[in-house]
Amino acid sequence: MTRIDFYVLPQTTLEARLDFACRLAETIQRKGYRLHVHVEDEAAARRIDDALWTFRPDSYLPHALLHERDDVPVTIGWEGPPAPGVEALLNLHPDIPEWFSRFERIAEIINQHQEVLTAKRACWQTYKSRGYPVKAHPLKG
Repeated sequence: MTRIDFYVLPQTTLEARLDFACRLAETIQRKGYRLHVHVEDEAAARRIDDALWTFRPDSYLPHALLHERDDVPVTIGWEGPPAPGVEALLNLHPDIPEWFSRFERIAEIINQHQEVLTAKRACWQTYKSRGYPVKAHPLKG
């Protein structure tokens, strides 16, 4: 069954959420998972793409927009699902994609921004109501 982890940040800014998403993507990929980052639209995809290039000067995380390439460890998309074989999903979209259950692991990031809180509370309730194991990871500032 798909395992779902919510990472709860104390910060309120969307920049802090994006920075943590980059660090989490690096950790997931380093553990050997192929990762898909699901976002709301092309603008959000381009923001995470840019951030993955610059979040740490001493790091390189092989990634690409899904419609450009799917043969890299990390893909970023806003439309349909990635190719088969991707084990983990980092869901930065406000909603849960219909195809979420195909992944072994799902990561959701909550910060104290009101829109994010509202959207991710609804996601939490949806996962729980469908019987998925959900775990919260409160993080310190």
